[in-house]
Order: sequence, then C-alpha cells, then structure tokens
Amino acid sequence: MEIGLKAGAPANRKKNRRVQVTETVSVLLPVAVPEPYSYRVPDGVSVSDGDFVVVPLGPRKVIGVVWPHETNAQLDLSKLRDIEEKFSSPSLPEEMIRFVNWVAAYTMTPPGQVLKMVLRVPDALDPPTPVYGVVWTGIEPDRMTSARSRVLETLRDGFARTKRELINEAGVSTSVIDGLIKVEVLELVELAQRKPSEPLTARPKKRDLTKSQRAAADTLKDRVAEDAFSVALIDGVTGAGKTEVYFEAIAAILEAGRQALILLPEIALTTQFTEQFESRFGVLPALWHSDIKPKDRVAVWRGVLAGEVPVVVGARSALFLPFANLGGIVVDEEHEAAFKQEDRVWYNARDMSVVRAQIADAPVILVSATPSIESRVNADSGRYTRVELPTRFGDRSMPETQIIDLRAEPPEKGEWISPVLEKAASETLEAGHQVLFFLNRRGYAPLTLCQACGHRFSCPNCASWLTEHRFRRKLLCHHCGFEGPRPSHCSECGTEDSLVACGPGVERLAENVSNLFPNKRLAALSSDLTPTATAMRLQFEAIRRGDVDIIIATQLIAKGHNFPGLSLVGVIDADMGLGNGDLRATERTFQLISQVVGRAGRGEAHGRAFIQTHMPDHPVLRAIADGDRDGFYIRETEARRDAAMPPFSRLAALIISAKDRGDAFTYARLMAKHAPPSTDEFEVMGPAEAPLSLLRGRYRYRFLVRAARAHPLQATIASWLSTSPRPRGSVRVAIDIDPYSFV
Repeated sequence: MEIGLKAGAPANRKKNRRVQVTETVSVLLPVAVPEPYSYRVPDGVSVSDGDFVVVPLGPRKVIGVVWPHETNAQLDLSKLRDIEEKFSSPSLPEEMIRFVNWVAAYTMTPPGQVLKMVLRVPDALDPPTPVYGVVWTGIEPDRMTSARSRVLETLRDGFARTKRELINEAGVSTSVIDGLIKVEVLELVELAQRKPSEPLTARPKKRDLTKSQRAAADTLKDRVAEDAFSVALIDGVTGAGKTEVYFEAIAAILEAGRQALILLPEIALTTQFTEQFESRFGVLPALWHSDIKPKDRVAVWRGVLAGEVPVVVGARSALFLPFANLGGIVVDEEHEAAFKQEDRVWYNARDMSVVRAQIADAPVILVSATPSIESRVNADSGRYTRVELPTRFGDRSMPETQIIDLRAEPPEKGEWISPVLEKAASETLEAGHQVLFFLNRRGYAPLTLCQACGHRFSCPNCASWLTEHRFRRKLLCHHCGFEGPRPSHCSECGTEDSLVACGPGVERLAENVSNLFPNKRLAALSSDLTPTATAMRLQFEAIRRGDVDIIIATQLIAKGHNFPGLSLVGVIDADMGLGNGDLRATERTFQLISQVVGRAGRGEAHGRAFIQTHMPDHPVLRAIADGDRDGFYIRETEARRDAAMPPFSRLAALIISAKDRGDAFTYARLMAKHAPPSTDEFEVMGPAEAPLSLLRGRYRYRFLVRAARAHPLQATIASWLSTSPRPRGSVRVAIDIDPYSFV
C-alpha cells in the first residue's frame, strides 16, 4: 500500500538513523509476491513480529508488517535496504498473522494480497488529528455588532462548537469568529475524539423470549462460557426471532470482556438491524461496509486494533479487521452468495469465519432460515451444534402458499400479474394490508431487440445482453457496468422506432402494477433505483410506517426485513433460477423464494403467498408450497451425495482469461497437456469455454477440478501450475477454491 509521507515524521513514528545494522527481519508487503522481503533493522531500533513499519520498495515507500518467516538463504546485507520508520501503534495481533497465512494458503493467493485486505486504512496508523472547538471566555467585546451578538448568544449554553458548527448556527462568517478569538473573547479548546461506538451494557433491557428462544439462547451462552472454538447453526423458520437469540450470545461475549463481530450479507440490512441492536444494548454498534465515511473507517479500524470497539457489524470485509480480542463471530443469513468474494482473493466469508474463530478459540454462530447444504450436512453429522427454532415468534403461522400455473392462468398480454394474483392483491389492499411483488431482475427489461432485423443489443465487453433502464434512459451491463444511452434506431439496420423491450424487470413491473392499482402508493426497490444506504433506509422506514401500499422489489427485500403490515407476497417469475445447470441452482431458488415468502404474515394479519410459474410440479416449488422444508433438504443432499458433489467432495475452478480469445484458448490447451491424470480421488474437467465467455473485455476458459475431501487439492493444483508454462502477455490464471458461481 503506497503512502505519501508528509514532511516531518508524525508523533507516533520513530525516525530511524541509518548508522549500524544489528539484525534483519522479514516484512510482508501488500503486494502480490509469494513471500516477505528482507530488510535491515538499524541500530537502536527494536521491532517484533506484527509491528507496522515503513520500508522502501523501489522508488516508493510502503507500509508493511514485520512477519514471522524462516529462510535458509544467505543474505548479502549490503544489498538489503533499511526499515525507515516504525509505527508505535499496537502491533498486528498474532491471531491475524496466522489468519492471513491460512487464507493465503487455502485460496492459493500471495499472502501480500490477503494482507492488503487488512491494511485497507493506512491512515489509521497515524495518531488522531486533533479537532478544535470554540468556547466563550466570558469576556464581552469592546465593540459589539449584531453578528458578534449572535455568536455569544449561541455559545451561552457553555457547549463547545467547531468553527463550522458555529458559523452555521450563528449565521456569521469565519472572520467574525477569528476576530473574537484574536481579542480573547473566544478561545480554542481541543475536543474529545468521537468514538466509533460507545461502551456497551450487556443487559440494558430485559427481553421476553419464548421457551424455544430461551433454550436456544442458553445453548449459545454455554458455548461462549466454554471459552473455546465451536460452531453452532441457528436453524429457524422466517420470523422465529433468531436475532434476539444470538444477541444473548453477544451479551455473554461482552460480559467476558471480549469483542464480537456480526457479518451481514447486505448493506441494506444494517439500518433495521442497528435499530434492533440499539434497542437491545442501548447504543449503536460500529459499522464496517463500503458506504461508511473514510474518517469513520479510520476510527473503527483503529478502535478494533486497540480493543476499544466491542462490537462490529459489517459486510464480509469486516472479517479482516485486526481484532485485538475476538470473542465470537455471528454470520447472519449464512447461506447468502454475497459472502463469496470473486476478485483478487477468492474466499467465502462464512467458511473463513469458521477458521478465524478457530484461531481465536472462540465460538462462531451461523444463522439462517434456509441454511446452506454444507451447513446442514455439518449439523447432521454433529460437527456443528444445531439450534432449532421451528415456529414463529408469538405463535404466528407461516404464510399459506399457493402455486399459480401460468399455463392455465396467464396474465393479460403485455402484463405480468395473473388474474389470480391480481384478485388476491386487491383483496389484501382493500383490507388495509401491504402487498409485495417480487421479481429478481433489475431494470426495465433484460433484453432490447430490433423488430426489423432481430438485432439484440449486447455488451461490447461481456457475453451478455444489455438491460434497459428506462427510468435512467440507458442500456446497462450488470456484469461490468458498461452503459450507453437507449438509442432511437437500430445500430445494425438503422431502422427508426423499431426497438422493443423483451421481458420484465422491476421497473416494467412497477409500470404494470401502477396501471392495475392506480390509487395505491408504490415503492420500487432495487440497487439501481435506491443506490445509497440512506435512500434505502428511508424507503424501508416508509414501508414499516405503512406509508407504502405496494412494494415491488428484487432480492434485497428477501432477507432480514420485518414489515408488520405486509400480508401478501407475489413471486412473479419463480422459474428464473431453475433452468440453468449451476450446481446450486435448485438450492438458491429454494432459499430465495422461501425467504421472500417468509416476509408475509409477520404482523397481526395472516400471511399469504402466490408463486407464478410455468413448472407447477417442480420439486422445489412443491416443497415451498407444501412447507416441506426438510424434504427438500433430504432430496437435495442425496442428489449431491449421488453425484459426488460438495459437500461430499471438493471443487476448484481455474479460470484462464486473456484479451484475445486465441491466447486464452491456446494457454488453456497447454495447461490441459500438463494436467495431472484423473484418478478415483482427483478429476480434471475441461478446458471448456466459460458460460460467460467474455467478461470485462477478457475471454474466458475454465477447468473444473473435483477431488475427494481428504485429497490435498491445493498441493496438486500447485504442482500442476508449476509444471505448466508461465502465462505470457495478457493471459491470467485465477483460482477459485470452493467455487460458488459457475459463470
């Protein structure tokens, strides 16, 4: 991580004089190299493993970490360079060093790439910048003006304010304040730094838990009390009150004086979650996700390392915060694909949370109403403790679910809601309850084509169609972000007004719904229509208040939300995820639709759900409609076992990509010639063109490797790569251990 060093060393850095070298150390840098570099330690400087240092790397100065590393190489001290500076901040905990090394080895990633995820906020190593406020000294100015009078009137309450706050409150200019400071009517005082979170009281509010909730909470608290590694799976239906149960475990972790991490799959979930957290613990937790301000990121990172932040709620990247005393991890909605990162370091935060907790000798709690097959199998085998919550909180019933056969009850032409669903929605709205129409497709239409010549508008960088976003008047690629204006004519044949939208997205569905229910208040939710956390929070608050009658939404509505007024859910296209050959297609569809259906009936009104499909007899949809959750898991688990697929084997994907299709194909063929021979325990499939053969301007081929669980998968792949020719030019090889996506 390159830094720009300011003139003069900051107070918490020690400037080293290069006088005499007494030792050498290894320093891991946040760059893609296979091992740390060696540096000399100048005389008078003491460094230990985990210390943060500044070292030269070519012409740059880079922050690195002193790293435990053994080498048998004979070092020529004259060719080594010196550590230039050492931070006096707390060192990187030994647990994090072990975690970085483990993740690097497992994912087959250079350890420096993993360290880069830890060193996301280099400014946090500097001391906090003092913040000054202004107070009144009690002296009256010799010359009073209306502006000066407003300043003094504002400050009469005795509270200090920053200059910016005082300017806004008193309605004056900076010169007025500076003038009063100059004549000593006002003085500057250093303000206390705002903390990323306040100290928590473990039990500020007693919770009335049901009998099953209390039993579940006691089980989790017992795991915390053991002060040892364990994994528990909270397996409870939607609306069972799982969050309040694991809050009891969080309270026990805090009572033990340790830190807790709660991982959520979506930023959109944080607002309602933090409100629930504040209600339970009296204060807000520290947050960690892409939408928080840079200064807040600095405060959280620094506070976590110092052990001053007790609880962090964050996205998957929060797993790489340098906790000083981690006492437990909760992975909420553990089945979610959002926990898988598929860029640079390819990892699943759920699985890595188990490793991180094991290193910390701490419990990890996985939570879901629709657990992953992997977690279910681990619970069935006894590796994980299953904590069951089989009924909803308050003895509320699960939604009554009905399948609508679109072959027999199709919508009107140009519409997307069948007469059966339309009638049920009308009845619900007349009763004063809310309706959710769910369609997991962003934009207005997934495809735009020319009626004259049949040309389909596709992304120039990806092998995918461009999605029309009519509200923004653009065509967008949801894979690489390419966008362009919606044209008025066909780019292929030049015909004017010949372009038609094919299929519905949420925008088009919202248009349909507004025509069917013209006097109802609508909220259309997707990451495009509500792109910021603030906009999303305001929408969710409006829904909870009852200011919205009809919700049209994508999968961001499917999990973690509690809308008491919502009593009917309509799934517009249940077939979307069932037709592809993905290993997890049926599992994902079951999870997604079950979670969406579970939004209904959480308040006083009984819930109903309608699932529109052209495949009414599909086992996944029948299991959801019949409430046969266990039956689905039994069948899917046996299918995986029979096919020798995870979790009964291990998979790895090797993706070969290049800017030129021929280069990618040629290198893939070269790798195939050096592939290890297939055995009963190890099999190489491919190379084959990836389903998404062009992504972000790179052509892609893929090997899929399957191995027995006991097989040393990473070692075999490493040996394969070492015997293959080195990739040249634009050719790259990416390794995905335990792939979640197969595009």
